[in-house]
Amino acid sequence: MSKKRIIISGGGTGGHLYPAVVLGQKLKELEPEIELIYIGSQRAVEKRIMNEQSLTYLTLPVEGLKSRGWKKLKGLALLPLALARSLVIILSYQPALVIGVGGFSSGPVVLLASLLKKPTLILEQNALPGFTNRLLSHFADRAVVSFPSSLRYFRGKGILLGNPVRPEFYRIQRKQPGPILTLLIFGGSQGSKFLNDRIIESLPLLRELKNSLIIYHQTGERDFQRVKEAYELAGLEQVTVSPYFSPMADYLAAADLVLCRAGATTCAELIAATRPAILVPFAAAADNHQEWNARELEQAGGAEILLEKDFKPEILLDRLKFYLNNHEALIRMGDNLQKLRRTDSADRLARLALDMIKAEGRRD
Repeated sequence: MSKKRIIISGGGTGGHLYPAVVLGQKLKELEPEIELIYIGSQRAVEKRIMNEQSLTYLTLPVEGLKSRGWKKLKGLALLPLALARSLVIILSYQPALVIGVGGFSSGPVVLLASLLKKPTLILEQNALPGFTNRLLSHFADRAVVSFPSSLRYFRGKGILLGNPVRPEFYRIQRKQPGPILTLLIFGGSQGSKFLNDRIIESLPLLRELKNSLIIYHQTGERDFQRVKEAYELAGLEQVTVSPYFSPMADYLAAADLVLCRAGATTCAELIAATRPAILVPFAAAADNHQEWNARELEQAGGAEILLEKDFKPEILLDRLKFYLNNHEALIRMGDNLQKLRRTDSADRLARLALDMIKAEGRRD
């Protein structure tokens, strides 16, 4: 195969970018001559992730259109600039394939690529497709989904391959619960103020479990100091607090139970690592998509859901006591997550992408 370029576009959170990186790595493994160009937003978290990977990363002046108030107006105002920038990139690089991995950064690029008759492929990691991918479903050639329930949104274009997850999550070994429960708390790549606040409120009650509980808590940058001080004031000593955990796979490997949000990549990593979780969906997520993701894991028996409106210190204490005294529940949840694992998602997705390029080449 002569040298080809693939554009992988999308983002808004780390949850969109990590699958993009995994897919790119697999593409390069299968076809080393492929040149990859990543496109995302100008958000700091995305730039940090891509800089860590030393990848070619271009940015668009883009914001989400599902926002409210002035943010939506800003998104609309930036849209012509994002489209113009996308057009320049596509014409400059002449990609053989454009892949959208979700998030508002993928919209302008995939849309223009389709209109310019470039092959296009979109990834939908959430159970309920987002606004951007619902729009792009009319234009993209193929759509890869993570959950069977998502196929109906893509009118015959959909294919169930799962969400690409970093290989280290699949290498995590099953863990036998013991007398001390190791709890991992995190709210995504930027942390969760809601989870941080609720944990601080719960600390007076959690003192009861201080000798039976090890906690790893990723706070995000903004809340790090106040959360760390709250643990110290509460007298909990078996605690590690950090703005950001890396590599996250190491912390998942240590955990018996996870308390976290229900973003698509978080759910995929829990499945890959077979780690039971208490999922707290972000109530303000667009179209409540995090609850849809959480329901998929709950229905499979691999997680339980604690909605924001129901999150009370007494309930958290009760659930932690339950898992401390019911190791079989943790084992059963891990077994159920094992049934959902798709260890070949990245490989099958990369091969689909390369097949689309070959098919287009035969038409040329």
